[in-house]
Order: sequence, then structure tokens, then C-alpha cells
Amino acid sequence: MPYSVCHTRLGADLRTLRKARGLTLHTLADRLDRSVGWLSQVERDMSVPSITDLRHLAHALDVPVSMLFRHAGAAAHEAGFIVRKNARRPIGSSTQGLTEELLSPDLTDDFEMVHSTFLPHSRIKTVVTRPTQEVGYLVSGALEIEIAGTTHTLAPGDSFRIRGEPFRWSNPYPDPAVAIWVIAPPVY
Repeated sequence: MPYSVCHTRLGADLRTLRKARGLTLHTLADRLDRSVGWLSQVERDMSVPSITDLRHLAHALDVPVSMLFRHAGAAAHEAGFIVRKNARRPIGSSTQGLTEELLSPDLTDDFEMVHSTFLPHSRIKTVVTRPTQEVGYLVSGALEIEIAGTTHTLAPGDSFRIRGEPFRWSNPYPDPAVAIWVIAPPVY
């Protein structure tokens, strides 16, 4: 089985996601048709949700269910500190042409670090605005990013900052673009 539930950090990640979306325990429990007590136990890693519960949680928090799974477990001495390439969790929306993986060990910090791959000739159609501060660094390829209505073309080694401004991206080029993206507070 290629995936396993990420038990050791699941509760903390769920709590972070819930709070980032401005939801109370009661509101999320209502959306899930579950008790506040059950949800509280899940967030404190005292109860393990079923696969069906995870699907409902992912839908209610607007994250892919794969975000709540991981590819491989960290060694005990690395858990919470190290994320190996084969253990990155896929995150983000299902935006076509964009693959995102969590580089941070979990979502319990004041920020999250994301590895983003933008496929050739891909773009996000709608403008994104979120109450975050974001910094990105283009590792390879080329990427166009529109921030507050101004389009900028990025080359490897270029970086950018977004402080709550509306933005969108596109990769009109023939090669994938890879960026490292830091977002505070976590949104995935």
C-alpha cells in the first residue's frame, strides 16, 4: 500500500488548517456531522479518523485527501525535523498544471514551505487573494507572476514577495518551472 495515514502529525495539521480557515471546532464538526468531542480527539491525536472521515475532512477544509497521507514515514529520530524527498506530502488544490509538495515537516509552524512545479503552457485562470505573506524563489525554468495587476517574468535565481495582494501565475514556456514557496500563515 503506497500511502498511510500520517498519524503522528495529523491532529496538529488538521487544527492548523481549521484555524487558518477561520473555523471553530463546532462549525467544522457541524459540517462533518460529527461531535465536537470527536473532532477534538482527532485534533489531539487521541482518535484516528476512518478513510471516509478523512475524505470528509479534506473536503470541508478544501485540501486534497492526499494531503492527509504520506508516502513514507520518517525515521523516529528525524520525525518533525527532516522531510526526505520520497516522504513529501502532496498538497494544494487540483489546479491543472501545478504540482505542490509540502517541504515542511508539518503545518504547526508559523509558515509552510512548498515545492511547486508548474507544467509547460499552464496557468491559473482566477486571481488568488489570501491573507498571507508569501515569498518564492525560482529554482528552474521561467514563470510569469502577476502581482497586484503587474506581470513579472521570473528566471532561475529570481525571487518574489506577495503580501496579501491579488496574484496569479502562468508558465507559457516549453519547460517546467520549479519554485520554492514560503507561505505564512500556512494555508494548505
